[in-house]
Amino acid sequence: MMSSEKDELIRAQNELIGVLFEIIKRFQANQILDDEYFQTVSSEWQNEQSRKRLDDILAEREDNSKTIAKLLEKIQS
Repeated sequence: MMSSEKDELIRAQNELIGVLFEIIKRFQANQILDDEYFQTVSSEWQNEQSRKRLDDILAEREDNSKTIAKLLEKIQS
């Protein structure tokens, strides 16, 4: 294998590792948001602030999910 091919392979591997790291980070963020969401929902104290936080959690989870989907598509191509 030529040096330029090895360099290209190393670059591709590093890019893949970076993408996988970002996917894992987003999945972990969604797990934490899920925990907070269920704690807030099960709380006896439902007020406007907690409802706003629930909306924020859902929006952030959706953003993470969209990013994960785009990253997975990037890996497939």
